[in-house]
Amino acid sequence: MDYATLVRCWRCADEHPVTLFCPHCQAIQQLLPQVDYFSVFDLPRNPVVDEAVLTSRYYELSRRLHPDLYQTGTSEEKEASLKNTALLNRAYRTLRDLVQRGQYWLELQGEQLGRDNNRVPPALAALVFEVQEQLADVREARAANKGTEVTAELATVRVEVQARFEQSCMTLEKNLAQWGNTNGTSGTSALLQQLKTCLSEIAYLRTLLRDVDKESEASWNG
Repeated sequence: MDYATLVRCWRCADEHPVTLFCPHCQAIQQLLPQVDYFSVFDLPRNPVVDEAVLTSRYYELSRRLHPDLYQTGTSEEKEASLKNTALLNRAYRTLRDLVQRGQYWLELQGEQLGRDNNRVPPALAALVFEVQEQLADVREARAANKGTEVTAELATVRVEVQARFEQSCMTLEKNLAQWGNTNGTSGTSALLQQLKTCLSEIAYLRTLLRDVDKESEASWNG
């Protein structure tokens, strides 16, 4: 939902921008599920978020929206309280997490990672090949009852993948910080492609970490 969209208050009929409470009569307003998450917190549509401000507004709004406050209210107020609370929690989880915020920002640009996300990102090809070989060696060592060697090798592999994951998260953070400085379509297009590439790498690195952790668990249980 666009910031410029006007909605009409169910109680006083006042027209106002999307907001949780009517600016005129303060009646709780039921927001649509597709509402812009930034507008839920009255934040500018910018992928760089002040987490302290976000958290402060989240707790303030949580208190104002709590269903207990509307137990004796109208059916509109009760329904709005329940649905808005769910929406608020969803929006907070998304905006406070760097990766989820990046994915959401990508969606706001009308883009998605798509099917290519299942392919190994070119920049990770060498690392993926190396890790897969190491995991194969770990399985062989475990089959030969070399538990100590397996545990040490898995720890080394995980440190390497985790370091690359953190590096990709730093790249994502830098990408999001640049969106406010875009100048024209060409700049936006370049940032968009970088954003998609970065999110794809992060998703694949998370898969690698899960694979490593799965082998580690198997080694401990074995």
